[in-house]
Amino acid sequence: MAAISVRAVSHSFGLPGKQNRIAALKNVSFDVAPGEFVTILGPSGCGKSTLLNMVGGLLSPSEGAVQVDGTPVLQPLPERIAYVFQESTLFPWYTVEENFAILLRCRDVPRSEWRTRTLAALTSVGMQDFAGHYPKQLSVGMRQRINLARGIASDTDILLMDEPFAALDEQSRMVLGEDLSALLGRTGKTILFVTHSLAEAVFLSDRILVLSARPGRVKATVAVNEPHPRPPDFMLTSDFSELRNQCYALLRDEIRLAMAEAVA
Repeated sequence: MAAISVRAVSHSFGLPGKQNRIAALKNVSFDVAPGEFVTILGPSGCGKSTLLNMVGGLLSPSEGAVQVDGTPVLQPLPERIAYVFQESTLFPWYTVEENFAILLRCRDVPRSEWRTRTLAALTSVGMQDFAGHYPKQLSVGMRQRINLARGIASDTDILLMDEPFAALDEQSRMVLGEDLSALLGRTGKTILFVTHSLAEAVFLSDRILVLSARPGRVKATVAVNEPHPRPPDFMLTSDFSELRNQCYALLRDEIRLAMAEAVA
């Protein structure tokens, strides 16, 4: 059984019959196997985040269906799915450990396990020494590491990640990408990831779904046959360059179409 199944999903924003109604996605279908890392790659405005929100139960498709572990997604499923957003979602008036406590309390985790679970998750991203710090005392990169750690602390089998490294500099993105690849190799979590970065997609993914310009359709699927965890030297190989170039060739015309529509 697929961990995530998306079948003939379409979605439009706006009221039916109105001229300003926007078709975001059209007839999108794909499966994600348990333990697989799948990236959604496409031009701006093609429905990547919309698709992720439907898998997470934050949005219902106009047409089609989404299932997680064979169960229809009709609402958020926090016991099965953790979400890592682009922006930090830490409460600024609480310490890192206190932010984790809020999450674990909402998940009905016994209080006796809070500190152990928190430190284990922070250690997995190298942030165990900052449990007592407030978010304002941390860099953007450090806060995003902690966001990732919170997703790990949720202890769900599925992680949805919406451009979690977009606000970071290239060096930080590379390091966090290595951490995420190591996490996948260690835990076998199922990850559905949205990014604009070709290099990030190739380095992290088992498969890349390339979407067309709006309305987003699956234009092509690119397989990356490299086991996790992936060493940094993978980015220096000819296989990496060829896959990145393949993704760009698939996207180039779609990006131009999206840009032309934006200025029309």
